[in-house]
Amino acid sequence: MSTQSPTPAPGTDTVPAVDAARASEDRSARIAVTVFPALILLAAAVGFFAPGFGQTLAPYTSIYLGVIMFAMGLTLTIPDFALVVKRPLPVLIGVVAQYVIMPLIGLLVTIVLQLPPELAVGVILVGCAPGGTSSNVICYLAKADTALSVTMTSISTLLAPLMTPLLTLWLAGSYLPVDAGAMALSIVKMVLIPVVGGLVVRLIAGKLVDRILPALPWISVAGISLVVISVVSGSTEAIVAAGGIVLLAVILHNGLGYLIGYWTARLLRQGERAARTTSIEVGMQNSGLAATLAASAFSPAAALPAAIFSIWHNLSGAVLAMYYRRSADRHQADPVRAVSV
Repeated sequence: MSTQSPTPAPGTDTVPAVDAARASEDRSARIAVTVFPALILLAAAVGFFAPGFGQTLAPYTSIYLGVIMFAMGLTLTIPDFALVVKRPLPVLIGVVAQYVIMPLIGLLVTIVLQLPPELAVGVILVGCAPGGTSSNVICYLAKADTALSVTMTSISTLLAPLMTPLLTLWLAGSYLPVDAGAMALSIVKMVLIPVVGGLVVRLIAGKLVDRILPALPWISVAGISLVVISVVSGSTEAIVAAGGIVLLAVILHNGLGYLIGYWTARLLRQGERAARTTSIEVGMQNSGLAATLAASAFSPAAALPAAIFSIWHNLSGAVLAMYYRRSADRHQADPVRAVSV
């Protein structure tokens, strides 16, 4: 759900068309991220109250996730990766924080709340997932650094086949057996191939893709909704038994991710916009991937934290975006100049 579009050279006759496409995509993204939590709540209700219907969707969760990742790939362009060379430090901080802070917070939360093994693995797996696809839109709405957000999400996603299985094995292996190899292969199939495929299609048919950019956030919303219906429908007993404690775990995990992500960037002398971007990128996870992996590698109960995280982090992200947006004027004169923001 990136808000990035390729920008032609000034003076070309394609500029107005691209600007119009970008404006349309931005409007669509703002609407999508606003109604997203409501649609996810509706999806959760459908899964809970009509579990039979949800179970008919469950065998195809990997396909839904692949479609989401392909849509994400369609939003990417080669310049989105240029920041790795132009501004490597903030990108490195964001990606490292993503794969250090959230996994460790997830482990800490499971220990403090003394979660049972299946729920503990689910929480840790959420922490080991890459950045969420809606984080780019939240950064845009928060007046953070959207280009930096896109790059962070892209890099963390491309690293997911390696980082997510290894971290899950390391942190969650004491709770349940973890087949890191099978998990890595699943991520390659569901994430890496679709994202790269979308990027290639964007390179080949950029003008055509520009026309459908406004629809891409809605494809992501629909895909995540189907994943939530599938996961919740298989976790109705777990929701009744442990829904409250899982919600608490998710709130703590997400909130601490925002807070620690922000102050990590600031302590490393990043500017205000870069710090807000790191905060959002760290706190918002690819919960659709975590839910799909948990359901296939462990059990529907293990996917419950990811399903609840999907609902909560979009609600909290929208609120955080409003807060950051309102506070943006106070930080126009940013005292930290170590990195251009």
